[in-house]
Amino acid sequence: MIPVYNHEHAIAAVLQAVLAHDVDCLLVDDGSSDTCARVLDSLATANPQRVSLFRHAVNQGKGAAVLTGFVQAAQAGYTHLLQIDADGQHCVADIPQFLSQAQARPDAVIAGYPVYDESVPALRLYARYLTHVWVWINTLSLAIRDSMCGFRVYPVAAVIALMNRQAIGRRMNFDTDILVRLYWAGLAVVNVPTRVGYPVDGVSHFRVWRDNALISLMHTKLFFGMLIRMPGLLARHWRGAGK
Repeated sequence: MIPVYNHEHAIAAVLQAVLAHDVDCLLVDDGSSDTCARVLDSLATANPQRVSLFRHAVNQGKGAAVLTGFVQAAQAGYTHLLQIDADGQHCVADIPQFLSQAQARPDAVIAGYPVYDESVPALRLYARYLTHVWVWINTLSLAIRDSMCGFRVYPVAAVIALMNRQAIGRRMNFDTDILVRLYWAGLAVVNVPTRVGYPVDGVSHFRVWRDNALISLMHTKLFFGMLIRMPGLLARHWRGAGK
């Protein structure tokens, strides 16, 4: 599934590359402009057997779009959902590797961790490490190599169960929040390296003040959640170390 918000310049190429891997695709339009909405309508019309389009009337955030994708995937009977971004920064050619890992470990989250090229902004690269440290603290583990990469395969049933018992971050706090909470729920995380680039004309919807505030609040909630779960997390760590 691909969450889309005003990525009209990139989405056609991303979708074409995804469909080349013989998979169906869910597009979720998260309240895009009329220009982007028309592009998405034309893509869905051109591929009626393989592309489903769902739409939020107003922008709700990346996480909200992905969660809508999970609901639709569950209703359609899919067991797993591969999430990839709409802006072209992810290496679509790695999809077979992710799907192969999901087939081998259907009970796990297959999580991409970025292998950056020279296009990555230095500030963004260094800032990620602060979140990495908090994730390692909040899971008492190094099992998650990168919690911010939006290239993943999830078991749908596990996510729906989580959605039914827990509010999950609906904006740029989504990727980290859901991965930590799925780890808490007992799911394994399989880390897969994947190339990530930042297109010169790429569109970023990260809002510095709002999203940093949401991410800070998320880390605070996760920290106190970790304290409650500490005995179980430590026991899980020790069991894994003993294998």
